[in-house]
Amino acid sequence: MYQAFQYRIQPTVEQEAALAVQFGHARFVYNWALQQHIQVYQQTKKSLSFSQLCKLLTQLKQQPDYLWLNDAHSQCLQQKLKDLGRAYTHFFEGHARFPKPKKKHDRQSIRFPQGFHFKGEQLYLPKLGGLALILHRPLQGTPKNVTVSKTKSGHYFVSILCEVEASPSLPSTSQRPAVGLDLGLTHFLTTSQGEQVENPRWLRRSERKLAKLQRKLQRKKKGSKNREKARLQLAKQAERVSHQRRDFQHKLSKRLVREHSLLVFEDLNVRGMVKNRRLAKSIHDAAWSQFVRFCGYKGAWYGCEVVKVGRFFASSKLCSCCGWKHESLRLKDRAWTCGGCGTHHDRDKNAAKNLLHQALSSLGLEPTDLMSVETA
Repeated sequence: MYQAFQYRIQPTVEQEAALAVQFGHARFVYNWALQQHIQVYQQTKKSLSFSQLCKLLTQLKQQPDYLWLNDAHSQCLQQKLKDLGRAYTHFFEGHARFPKPKKKHDRQSIRFPQGFHFKGEQLYLPKLGGLALILHRPLQGTPKNVTVSKTKSGHYFVSILCEVEASPSLPSTSQRPAVGLDLGLTHFLTTSQGEQVENPRWLRRSERKLAKLQRKLQRKKKGSKNREKARLQLAKQAERVSHQRRDFQHKLSKRLVREHSLLVFEDLNVRGMVKNRRLAKSIHDAAWSQFVRFCGYKGAWYGCEVVKVGRFFASSKLCSCCGWKHESLRLKDRAWTCGGCGTHHDRDKNAAKNLLHQALSSLGLEPTDLMSVETA
């Protein structure tokens, strides 16, 4: 399987200047290719393939006004064309919006598919030389490609995609229970086994400081050094919130996929839910889609299957004991009593159990199999 290892790097002043050239050229090629796509489609109603863009790029580099593109590593520029093709694929599949031009102060990245090698704690890259790595964990497997990135706050990272051995030995799937997971705002996660994980609300904790830094940035004169300092302070605080959220979700997702053989989520319509202006900020702060994605690829590593139940399944309104449906259940009702069997339900725990029942039924398993798995 493939696994990426990310490390901080400490480039010298000369290497930072060289990286700025590489980032700038790669950004220009991405934006140029996007414009070519748009123009060709407007004229012919057809799209450009990767090979066609490569030929156009070669012709562009030979023009007198664009000879400076030869200062960049050619494969890094080709990788940007592949990134644009991937962005278009995600757009047509409905997973993302239409590709936008890259900006100078956004996250910058270049990818080297080959030509790199390691020597001790240094990574040698074409046209950059040796970069000092901060190896906070050992590198495993066979490196396949290297991506160098710069964040908005000015920190440099290198991500090394490696081919590693299969997942570590864990108890067999028959010894690990299946579990339904209901995502929410009051509790970030509620399981069918009754466990509830509190929502950390990382953005809410830092929004006053973020607002203060934003006001400080707006008071600075555009183009001044003080405005650049204020921009970096705001970027560092925003990245800190993102890192806290990702760290929490990485640890939680890894624990869940190691302890269970099946994770069942509801296929939430997050794009529609954030249209509610009262809940939009809290939903973005929870980042449910990111968490489900983490569980998905980690599940492939540790032999845990991740299943989604359709969004129109009434998981909150059905009684998990007898199947009676509470038609008048409102969003503010966090607990209710079944009119069929009289069982008192916690809304989130009941929804998690129903999600698990529905997934097992679709997989051809009986409820008795569910009970034996949960109590294993």
